[in-house]
Amino acid sequence: TNTLCPSTILGHKVMSNSWSQEEVEATVADYIEMLILQMTGQKYNRTVHRRRLQRLLNGRSEAAVELKHQNISAILQEMHCFWIPGYKPRGNYQGLLFDVVESHVRNNPIFDKAALSAAQIPATVPIAKNFSKLMVEPPRLKQSTGEKRGKYDAKRPITVTKVDYVEREARNSSLGLAGEKFIVAYEQWRLSSLGSEKLAGKVEHVAVTQGDGLGFDVLSYDVSGREIFIEVKTTSFAKETPFFITRREVGLSKAETERFYLYRLFDFRNDPRFFRFQGPVDSHCKLDPLIFQARFS
Repeated sequence: TNTLCPSTILGHKVMSNSWSQEEVEATVADYIEMLILQMTGQKYNRTVHRRRLQRLLNGRSEAAVELKHQNISAILQEMHCFWIPGYKPRGNYQGLLFDVVESHVRNNPIFDKAALSAAQIPATVPIAKNFSKLMVEPPRLKQSTGEKRGKYDAKRPITVTKVDYVEREARNSSLGLAGEKFIVAYEQWRLSSLGSEKLAGKVEHVAVTQGDGLGFDVLSYDVSGREIFIEVKTTSFAKETPFFITRREVGLSKAETERFYLYRLFDFRNDPRFFRFQGPVDSHCKLDPLIFQARFS
């Protein structure tokens, strides 16, 4: 059974002076344009985009535009789409905003093609200039505040796009393999930098040498020589992008609480970084069951 480990969205109160249809349409169109550029590897300047957009709005401040962009990220996250990493998802958005984002995503063939290409394009192992600066703090698990994501919560469930782009990227075996190789190299560097050259030479990419049914991808060691089990999850997008994890991997994380580590690589193609956590996965993020096995006995 696969489950999805989503990141938690921070709630935020919506402005009392709700944005007009024209303002929302212009803001979403600008965000989607930047996101398509992001997904296709083209450069853009967020400040230039914001200033151009502000000329189309009703005197909205820079902070107000920033928040609206974060609201759009929250909606895209809930729809299992990618979003712009620089705009961290923030929920409790204007209901009209959801409708406009959904319309753009569902009816824009360029967006669909760009998102599919970004999810499926093969990956190679990037060269790390300085392994010592790649690990960051993991996202904090937020407790639910009881706030609604938008006015449509009580009327209909959040829908997803015709393609689950996050799930499609998770099935990108080339990306997954490249991420695992990257962490093998990191672990070899980590142990060598601690003076354990012999242990560094024993780091094993078990997903390749023994198969992918073990519940982890990389066999490594702590400085005492004790084995540790590393599961690697890789995305080319934001730090908070949800990931998929199997029942076997979750079970191993609970059975080997002291030796199981999950490494989450993000922004892999452009500026690879990662965070990690130890022990039971459900202690660090919320697990949503997505796939069930149907049996007759």
